[in-house]
Amino acid sequence: MDLLPLFFDLKGKDVLVVGGGEVALRKAGMLIRAGAVVELVAHEILPDLAEAVAAAGGQNCIGDYSAGRLQGKTLVVAATDDDILNRQVSEDAKAANVPVNVVDCPALCTFVFPAIVDRSPLVAAISSGGASPVLARMLRAKLETTIPAAFGELAELLGAHRDKVKAKFSHINRRREFWEDVLEGPVAELALSGQMVQAKKVLQDMLDAPTEDKQVGEVYLVGAGPGDPDLLTFKALRLMQKADVVLYDRLVSEPILDMCRRDAKRIYVGKARSDHAVPQDEINQRLIDLAKEGHRVLRLKGGDPFIFGRGGEEIAGLAAEGIPFQVVPGITAAAGCAAYSGIPLTHRDYAQSVRFVTGHLKDNSTDLPWGELVHPHQTVVFYMGLMGLPVICQQLQAHGMSADMPIALVQKGTTKDHKVVIGTLSTMVDIVKNQQVVAPTLIIVGEVVKLHNTLSWYNNEKS
Repeated sequence: MDLLPLFFDLKGKDVLVVGGGEVALRKAGMLIRAGAVVELVAHEILPDLAEAVAAAGGQNCIGDYSAGRLQGKTLVVAATDDDILNRQVSEDAKAANVPVNVVDCPALCTFVFPAIVDRSPLVAAISSGGASPVLARMLRAKLETTIPAAFGELAELLGAHRDKVKAKFSHINRRREFWEDVLEGPVAELALSGQMVQAKKVLQDMLDAPTEDKQVGEVYLVGAGPGDPDLLTFKALRLMQKADVVLYDRLVSEPILDMCRRDAKRIYVGKARSDHAVPQDEINQRLIDLAKEGHRVLRLKGGDPFIFGRGGEEIAGLAAEGIPFQVVPGITAAAGCAAYSGIPLTHRDYAQSVRFVTGHLKDNSTDLPWGELVHPHQTVVFYMGLMGLPVICQQLQAHGMSADMPIALVQKGTTKDHKVVIGTLSTMVDIVKNQQVVAPTLIIVGEVVKLHNTLSWYNNEKS
């Protein structure tokens, strides 16, 4: 995050705008709408700008800018076409510890104006940090069409009842659950359809209802997919924003983790081969204990929780304890990595079946039914097989698979570090010796690998 988003309370505060043209008109108008008292200084001032400043109780000053005008100001905006003057305003403001914005010059700013979606008191701000204001405005336009104007009235209604809700529910989790029930139920529906009187009545009825002691929480077992956050399902994202505790493993990418609720407690339980940060039995028990404490617990797992994700083990304990849970499938690594690498797992001309196997078993061996894996027109995908690669290549050949059978290693698939290494069963071990390949890596064996060069569309390295 290059800039920290902040919301200034400018009601009744003095601010300085240097400049009197169209750009100054836009910036001064935004400041005035926020309740600021604007002092504007320029040699020439547009009539509309001068009128707006005066009507809001501000002051129009015809003349030169001087550093003394910064005295007592909450912030300053330089909106002129004079680069030397803009730079001087920036330097003076920084020396006086006054926040400064120089329009269209991020290097001279200590704050930037975001593109704003105004549904006061609900305000959404979008910023590119000055890198692309046009892109920020385009995103704002998209949000404008999806956030009804009535959201402002809904926010006012909720704000008017905050103290009552706080008085009724002493625990923050119960207050959060109450507000979620309000926003996901008839109160919000009535408010957004313009029926504010009825919405207020339903909200009051909810407050007057007897308080129920909620003893047990809920667990959400969510597949995070192979790494690209765009591959999350809508349901996964909704539950990620709902949970107040998150247990995540090492296969969950940072961009996906950032999409969880910001104030949720995060617990790392990542596991690597022969290196368990938290043993599986302890993870199972933590889920039970946290749910019994009343938490909404998100168990976030890379890929799909039911495909080599040990999700079945985790929910078995929940079911035995009578704890409510939901399972959200994710795009498994085989599907995601193959698609991003231009390798269809099945193809009418090359493979009519696909088989997923784990590269190592519970005892860390690679003792697999090799004879069943050697089958014409079949794609075999090995999860967690990097360490066992020499055994995989040797055993497949020993059981009759051609030494020339194409094989692909997909490293950190679907992420910005997505990398594909192509070889054959007879060459891949030597290829890996000569270049760095790190986990997580998926192994795809089959004739479909031949299509990689033709169908690959994602940014990757080819060997």
